[in-house]
Amino acid sequence: MTSSPQPPCVAVAYSGGRDSTALLHATLVTARDLGVTVVALHVNHRLSTHADSWQRHCRDQCALWAAEGYPLSFAVARLRSQPQPGDSIEAWARRERYAALRRLAQRHRAALVLLAHHRRDQAETLILQALRSAGVAGLSGMPRSALRDGLRWARPWLDKPRAAIEAYVQSQGLVYIDDDSNSDERYARNRLRLRVWPALEQAFPDVEPALAAAATWAQQATACLDEVAVDDLATIAGDEGLALAGLQALSVARRVNALRTWLRCQTGAAPPASLITRLDDELFGDGAASWPLAGGLLRRYRGHLAWHVSALAAEVAVMPESTLSIRRAGAYRLPGWGGRLRASRVKEGGVPLAWLAQVELRDRSGGERFQAGIGRPARSLKKQFQAAEVPAWQRAGPLVYSGGQLVFVPGLGIDARVIGLPGQPQVTLQWESAGPV
Repeated sequence: MTSSPQPPCVAVAYSGGRDSTALLHATLVTARDLGVTVVALHVNHRLSTHADSWQRHCRDQCALWAAEGYPLSFAVARLRSQPQPGDSIEAWARRERYAALRRLAQRHRAALVLLAHHRRDQAETLILQALRSAGVAGLSGMPRSALRDGLRWARPWLDKPRAAIEAYVQSQGLVYIDDDSNSDERYARNRLRLRVWPALEQAFPDVEPALAAAATWAQQATACLDEVAVDDLATIAGDEGLALAGLQALSVARRVNALRTWLRCQTGAAPPASLITRLDDELFGDGAASWPLAGGLLRRYRGHLAWHVSALAAEVAVMPESTLSIRRAGAYRLPGWGGRLRASRVKEGGVPLAWLAQVELRDRSGGERFQAGIGRPARSLKKQFQAAEVPAWQRAGPLVYSGGQLVFVPGLGIDARVIGLPGQPQVTLQWESAGPV
């Protein structure tokens, strides 16, 4: 007797607030008719004295909807880490929240995670990025859809006005949480919402759709710039670094675009605008020269620009590790690779823990093939990265092999050929770069 296939599962990030409550309810109504199951993912940041009561509210609400016949389960992650001195609490919370959502979604074998951001959120993001002197990529705001680590992240309401969501909540009689931190003006987004937005809306009634549309135009411009940079770098970037003669032959705009993209690929972070301006003025002189960047040095030598670990860091630098033993969940530091490999326990969709008792860590050498899903063909890493829209700077880190079989690729996740059977002790793997990404 063969078991019936498991119905597809969609995950919804559910904080208990107005927007995520509305999205979860609307998803449930649609899912029941389509034969799709839904898992509500709640992250308890443990930052508020009310965090545990919010968690109970979300759990109880999900239990009520499940009792009404909706195909819903509830999953929660309680963050164990805390912001470090000097950390931006907003940035820390966002980073840890998305990491927790990813782990929960993978554990429940959900290929799609829905986020409740709407048009006002997009407009606010554009303003905040502009105030930080962001470039075109920053002004793009939030993508409607993105594929990362084998998961599709989608914001189905990104073009919906906030008023429409408020109307939906009222019409359905939905109960939601009011987060007291939303009135804390220490946070930039709260200051914008409380002080600036009312005046903007009074002076310019169409400010929300206008700014959201501007973010869409910026997204298209960013995509074009990325395509141009890929074409330009294909002819001027190599093992020796960036060929300066080829770079100088480009127009100023394309030169700056290629340089910015190449630096981001080298360091894993967007370079400062001040450095780009300085390099464009100083880069094409004679002789050797260097510029500090991201704990290392950019060096001009024999017609090429290359990024190296600084002399001080080189004294303590280590060779990339070639083997690793993973016997339990946890974070495994790999200084030679510039980050750590995190193993997280899951019930399904992971690699059997027994496979990882002795693994090999390798760099890309060409010819590797990765299977992105069960029943799908194995394809070259280059094609898989392109299909998954994984940018070059998120492809760094070691390839993990067990017994000669590719197990894990940073940016793509677990190879489908090694996914374990139900009941086996399993983990998922995640590469975490030591630098910002």
